[in-house]
This record gives sequence, C-alpha cells and structure tokens, in this order.
Amino acid sequence: MKNSFHYAFKVKDNASTKHFYQEILGCKQGRETEHWVDFDFYGHQVVAHLAPDECGHKQTSAVDDHQVPVRHFGAVLSIPEWEAMAAKLKAVGTKFVIEPYTRFKGEVGEQSTMFFMDPSGNAIEFKAFADMSSLFAK
Repeated sequence: MKNSFHYAFKVKDNASTKHFYQEILGCKQGRETEHWVDFDFYGHQVVAHLAPDECGHKQTSAVDDHQVPVRHFGAVLSIPEWEAMAAKLKAVGTKFVIEPYTRFKGEVGEQSTMFFMDPSGNAIEFKAFADMSSLFAK
C-alpha cells in the first residue's frame, strides 16, 4: 500500500459539504457522524469537521501576480483531469478565487492551476503539470 495523507478541515454544515465534495468534486464519501464526515480525496483521506464559527479564509500571498489563499489544499491532477475539472466547475457556476490558467510559463515548474472555495470558505487548488518530473524541481 502506498502512503496517503490525512487532512482535517472545518466546515459550516455537513449537507452542503457532502454535496460539494461528492457531487461537484467527485469524492467518494467514507464514514460520518453528526460531527464529521470523511472523503476519498484522490486517494487521500480528508475529514470535514463541523466547526461553523471557524469557517472562512483570511490571508493571501502573492504568487505569479495573483493573491493565493494562504490556507488551501488540493490535488495535482493530470492535464486531461485538470481540464475536465475546470470545465465542470465552470459549468456549475463556480466562483473562482483564481480562474484556471497556466503560471510560470516557460519556467521550471510550469503548471496549470485554479483556486476556488468550498461552501465553508475552505480554499482548494487543483493543479497539473505537463511534465510531472517538475513537481519538485528547483
């Protein structure tokens, strides 16, 4: 078995969270209680914990002339998966924090990226590399 990460995050309610992660992002739901629900996020376990008073995002950081939400998580997809997700998110009317685009063009680490929020204000980034060997290249 390969190693997987586990990430826990705060949400305002379980219903909108389950809809978003299952129906929009395509994550399979795992276990749940009235206080939390977990999902298979591209082979990794993410757990949404009910904490409505702590939801939202506040800080940004400059990256390639964009203000990136400091607290965010996401997945590195293949180019076709990234393109399909961008099209799906646009089709359902997602309001992007950063519209899908390619950053660091012509540089090491060139990548396609997009940022958006889940219903609880958690920032999510999906990115894709034409050359996956540049994922950690300097």
